[in-house]
Amino acid sequence: MSMAEVVLYSRDGCCLCDDAREVLQRVRTRHPFALVERDIEADESLLRAYLERIPVVTIDGVEAFELFVDESALTRRLTGPSEPRATH
Repeated sequence: MSMAEVVLYSRDGCCLCDDAREVLQRVRTRHPFALVERDIEADESLLRAYLERIPVVTIDGVEAFELFVDESALTRRLTGPSEPRATH
């Protein structure tokens, strides 16, 4: 099983982004994953897409969280079945 890639879209000076980063790092100590941070100010298209929504977190390319990261939900997503489940 390959390690999940988690991307945090954020920008400097964003308190919610700092909170999200702390949750990600805390969960990462128990359930390792590749963490990539993308500064939305470095790319105009990212800035337009995410400015009002950051932090946004994706897991393996799928949006999982915006504004707040729920630690228990993140843990479930990382440790759950590898088959994608529909959420209705």
